[in-house]
Amino acid sequence: MPLLQRTEAPTFNLPGIQFTTLASPSRGAHENAVWEVTVAAGVHGSPHRLTREETFVALEGSALIELEGERHELQAGNALVVHAGQTLALSNPGAQPFRALAVFPVGGQALVGDQPAFTPPWAA
Repeated sequence: MPLLQRTEAPTFNLPGIQFTTLASPSRGAHENAVWEVTVAAGVHGSPHRLTREETFVALEGSALIELEGERHELQAGNALVVHAGQTLALSNPGAQPFRALAVFPVGGQALVGDQPAFTPPWAA
C-alpha cells in the first residue's frame, strides 16, 4: 500500500462541511475509503442513508447525530457505527468546528431522498 500524503489529498466542499480524502480507490485503496470530515459550527445535516456500514471516529469538538430518529452526541475520542440502511443526519449545533475520520467500504453508496444511489466523490 502506498504512503498517501495529506498534502496531496483532494478536498470536497459542501456548504459548511469539508471532506478531505485520505484513502480511497482513486488514491490506491482497495477495501476502505477514509476521509476527514469537518463540520462548521451551526451546520444542520441532511438526512441520508448508506448502502454499507460507516464508522465515524470523532477527533475534535462534538456533533449531534440523528440516527433512525434517535439523537446522540458524538464527542471527541468516541466512535459511532452507522449500519447500512439507517437514516443519518450529522449536525453541529455547537460554537466550535467538529472534526472526525470516517471509514466506509469501497463500493458503498449514499442515498438522499428518492434520488438514485451514488458514490460520494470523497469515497471514490
